[in-house]
Amino acid sequence: MDKYYIGVDIGGTSIKMGLFSHIGELLEKWEIPTNKEDEGSHILTDIAASIEDKRVEKDGNIIGIGIGVPGPVTDDGTVLKCVNINWPVFNVKKKLSDITGIGNIGVGNDASIAALGEVWKGGGRGFDSIVLVTLGTGVGGGIIIGGKMLTGVRGGAGEIGHITVNPHETATCGCGRKGCLEQYSSATGIVRMAKEGMREDSCLSKLDEITAKDVLDGVKAGDRYCDEVFDKFASYLGGALATIAQVVDPEAFVIGGGVSKAGDMLLERIEKYYRESVMPALSDKEFALAQLGNDAGIYGAVRMVL
Repeated sequence: MDKYYIGVDIGGTSIKMGLFSHIGELLEKWEIPTNKEDEGSHILTDIAASIEDKRVEKDGNIIGIGIGVPGPVTDDGTVLKCVNINWPVFNVKKKLSDITGIGNIGVGNDASIAALGEVWKGGGRGFDSIVLVTLGTGVGGGIIIGGKMLTGVRGGAGEIGHITVNPHETATCGCGRKGCLEQYSSATGIVRMAKEGMREDSCLSKLDEITAKDVLDGVKAGDRYCDEVFDKFASYLGGALATIAQVVDPEAFVIGGGVSKAGDMLLERIEKYYRESVMPALSDKEFALAQLGNDAGIYGAVRMVL
């Protein structure tokens, strides 16, 4: 009878799941809805039921389950509330083990397990210590040091989007504070900056709605205003990464999320401001693009238990 591992990445609307072989090969992936009713109490039972269906279909044994959750997680598998899925404080590892009867269960923060996945099979291969930076609606981060996730005492390590980068900011971040990195270096932040200083000579002025992709396309087309917005985005991010390097000293920064589709242009600009901001002894870090996309979470989840 074949032996399998399951990787699970819980999101606010859907739960990504992957079936892996005993050597870490992704065999199949699927999704189920995230039922957030009743304080999210159905989520783990839904996951367990889906895993059992897959086990029966494959006529095999599930010998490990890794799971990523959108919130802080302590080393023993306790979540310290997950607002996006309505979870209170409880031990996910014990609960899922009780439901499934499987003892080999790993639980981690979703950004941290994505970083672990990128080290294992993605843009971080060849490195033991990286910082994964995800540039999407917000700015997320996952830190791997010596091949292990850096979680912190209360599971909050890697929340880089809320590093204060501009103490003079007057607009409020979604976290309630002002001047966070997320206000400048997320897709939302790029659009916000573009709208605030809009110039009539920019290609953006002709658009009814502006997206981060529009700004990045404008940079590639030589639009000066788009380039100014992009430069501001990169300067804040490069400076923040320099600060992070001076705390955790990784081998590399791996950049993912929707904004990372800008590719080498993005890396070059971020790296420029990083090197201007960091102490000379730490200026030789590698910069790479994430490669696993939305699958990074299920890869990293399985890596915890494989």
